[in-house]
Amino acid sequence: MTSTAQPIFSKGETCKASWHDASAGYNETDTHLEIMGKPVMERWETPYMHSLSTVAASKGGRVLEIGFGMAIAATKMESFPIEEHWIIECNDGVFARLENWAKAQPHKVVPLKGLWEEVVPTLPANHFDGILYDTYPLSEETWHTHQFDFIKGHAHRLLKTGGVLTYCNLTSWGELLKTKYDNIEKMFEETQMPHLLQAGFKKEKISTTTMDIAPPSDCKYYSFNKMITPTIVKE
Repeated sequence: MTSTAQPIFSKGETCKASWHDASAGYNETDTHLEIMGKPVMERWETPYMHSLSTVAASKGGRVLEIGFGMAIAATKMESFPIEEHWIIECNDGVFARLENWAKAQPHKVVPLKGLWEEVVPTLPANHFDGILYDTYPLSEETWHTHQFDFIKGHAHRLLKTGGVLTYCNLTSWGELLKTKYDNIEKMFEETQMPHLLQAGFKKEKISTTTMDIAPPSDCKYYSFNKMITPTIVKE
C-alpha cells in the first residue's frame, strides 16, 4: 500500500447507525469479512488473533470478548481451560454466526447482542478474569481512539484484581505504521501507553510482545511486518 491509497475512513464518515443491520459479507472461502464495504477481518490475522486469545485466557475463569468477527480469536479461546466466555457483537449477521458457533463449544458461551457502548455498562464490576477487546471502528472520529473509550471507561472496573486485558486496533495501528511510525514498540509507547496509564493501569503491569507477520499485499488496513500484543494486568 502506498500513502496515496484511499484511507479506510473519509473525513467525517460514520457507519454507526447502520452497522447493526448491515450485511455481514463473509466470502465463499471464509477468508474475508466485509461490512458496509469496510475490511473488518481477514484470515491471515490468525497467528496474531491466537496471541491475543492466549493472553486473554491466561488466567482461566470468565473471559469477556468484545467483537466476534470470524471467530478466529473466539475459537482459540475455547481451546483453553476457561469456565465462561462472554462475547459482545452488534452486527446481526455476525451475531447469528456467533449463536450457531456457540452451540458447539466446550465451555459456557454467553452471547450479548448490541454495541459495546450499550452492553458493557450493564455488566457487573470485578467480574472477568480476562478481556479481549477487538472491535471495528465505526467512524472517522473514533478510528484511532475507540479502544480508549472502552479501556478508560470500563476495563478496569470489569476486571477482577489480577485479571488481564489485551486489545488491538489494527485499523488504526496499520495506518499509524504506514504514515507516522516505522517502529511498532515506539508506536505503542507513544500512542497507546498514555491512555492505559490514564485508565488506572500501572506501567509495571503493562508489557508487550511482538511477532513477525506477512500481510497480503492487497490488505487495505495493515501492511507492516510486525504485530504487537499487549498484556495489561489489574493490580
